[in-house]
Amino acid sequence: MLPISEKTLRSSFVNASRKEVGDVTLPTDFETLEWESLDFLGWRDPKTSRRAYAVVPTLEGDLVGILFRQAEASPRSRAQCSWCQDVKLPNDVVFYAAKRSGKAGRNGNTVGTLVCQDFQCSRNVRRPLPPAYEGFDVEGARLRRIEDLQLRIASFAAEL
Repeated sequence: MLPISEKTLRSSFVNASRKEVGDVTLPTDFETLEWESLDFLGWRDPKTSRRAYAVVPTLEGDLVGILFRQAEASPRSRAQCSWCQDVKLPNDVVFYAAKRSGKAGRNGNTVGTLVCQDFQCSRNVRRPLPPAYEGFDVEGARLRRIEDLQLRIASFAAEL
């Protein structure tokens, strides 16, 4: 992901009101983020429980900011993240819902997904996999996982 400014970040939100965008608390490490190792920027709001944000690049290169609300109930069993689809997750997965943009969102329509609680997906897909068999291309598999994550997050953003 390319570095973005606070102004660009705030103007990217498609499913939040002006007040909600004004209330966005930036990640504490925003100025020092390692942008080259991120496929999207996602963080939880430290001031408002159960609120989270993600800024996702589309396939065309535009940015889509998403305001999420975490469900109060947790999944009953160990869930798999819909974005990184890591089977050996070192973190929890929660259900996040996002209002759709435009009239559909004003009518209360939402879309939801299971995502790593603290949006560790970019880090998860970059972890090297153990070789599945002799001659297994570990680096090729890692690159495929990164591309698949980028496609899944762009597809989710397109649903808004």
